[in-house]
Amino acid sequence: MTLSAPISPDLPLVVSATEQEVAELVTDWPILVTGVGKLRCAFALMDALREVRPSGLINIGTAGALRDGWTGTHVVRRVLQHDFDEDLVARLVGQPVEGPIDLADEGPVLATGDEFVNSTERRLALARVADLVDMEGYVVAAVARRSGLPATLIKHVSDQADESAGTSWVATLDANAQALAADWTQGRRER
Repeated sequence: MTLSAPISPDLPLVVSATEQEVAELVTDWPILVTGVGKLRCAFALMDALREVRPSGLINIGTAGALRDGWTGTHVVRRVLQHDFDEDLVARLVGQPVEGPIDLADEGPVLATGDEFVNSTERRLALARVADLVDMEGYVVAAVARRSGLPATLIKHVSDQADESAGTSWVATLDANAQALAADWTQGRRER
């Protein structure tokens, strides 16, 4: 876990899994790099938010496309966990558990899980419930909701979540960081 600057209650906290994904980002807002996966993200956020709460959380990173033709940068509408069966667990424990989290009025659905999706078979199964897949977004949204903070998830398509995903993600990381930074700058100008 690394934090680029002290957290301020007047500024949002930018959250990313890797330093490479935010390497080109130009901002005076603090950036928290959590490490890859749900647990690393949860632990990093827990430590970072222990003393000071930011004005909100903004998760910036890459995601695999679960549908053909998806490219570019997207603001996520809804996020869910693809590796946690809410219905089954609710039945087993006899009470509801946290399910999907709605974040915006429009945009793609993001499925989060600790699995790096890199098979056509898994991609097709997940495409029944989501448009994109990542490994940290749900945690950021859940921590924000639990803390009473607004959350925004910004994801740039890095790969097709198929057999080429690992090679593609690594090969395009620098270009994806540049695209995220350009979209970030454009989005801040439009607000």
